[in-house]
Amino acid sequence: MRQPLIAGNWKMFRTVAETRHLVSELVPGLQAIKDVVKVICPPFTALLAAKALLEGTEIMLGAQNVHWETSGAYTGEVSPPMIAELCQFVIIGHSERRTYFGETDESVNLKVRAALDHGLTPIVCVGETLDENEAGRTAEVVSQQVRDGLAGVSLESIHDGTSLVFAYEPVWAIGTGKAATAPGANAVIADIIRPMLAERLAVSAAQAIRVLYGGSVKGENAAVFFSHPDIDGALVGGASLKAIEFTQIVKAASKSF
Repeated sequence: MRQPLIAGNWKMFRTVAETRHLVSELVPGLQAIKDVVKVICPPFTALLAAKALLEGTEIMLGAQNVHWETSGAYTGEVSPPMIAELCQFVIIGHSERRTYFGETDESVNLKVRAALDHGLTPIVCVGETLDENEAGRTAEVVSQQVRDGLAGVSLESIHDGTSLVFAYEPVWAIGTGKAATAPGANAVIADIIRPMLAERLAVSAAQAIRVLYGGSVKGENAAVFFSHPDIDGALVGGASLKAIEFTQIVKAASKSF
């Protein structure tokens, strides 16, 4: 059985001082929950402060983005070695990056490969827009995102699947309060994402790689998603900024495991 993973994407919220306060609220409750990989992803400016407070805990740290070059004249960017000093995980290809900052499947692929080269575990986001969903193009779009995002990635580089995570985030459900149905999300993962992982890597990797659901996940609906066998956790947005609610989501994942 794949151990569930819950990652909190704080997006562009929380100053350093606010991060210290929220992490201090999160640690006691999260530390008490076993059988779940717990990751928080604050803004770049708050990573060092969060890291200091997480020392000695089982809670891991993730960044929200990364550049594919190790160094260079790329003003405003952050390289894999810089992230790897602080984090174990990095979110790549979030729909907001694709929508607002022009990220493509090709740039996502460069970032995935760079992250793996530097010992980071990518959380690779895929998902269709509302128009694509309503046009019946979910399988086409998500398959291409998985296929192109993994171009040039070898089975050896992902350690048989343990160092790679995918997150299915239907764009129409992110920040809208409108979550996909749990059976619908499970079907996309089971019938589209895992078969493409098997085709691109190996059947064994497709079964080992954790695939999360993301999109308006809350304490009140998390258990419904985690009751489905191909949903291995969640990439949580707004609810990750509330200590009680994020802890409730992690507890739901633990019970499912």
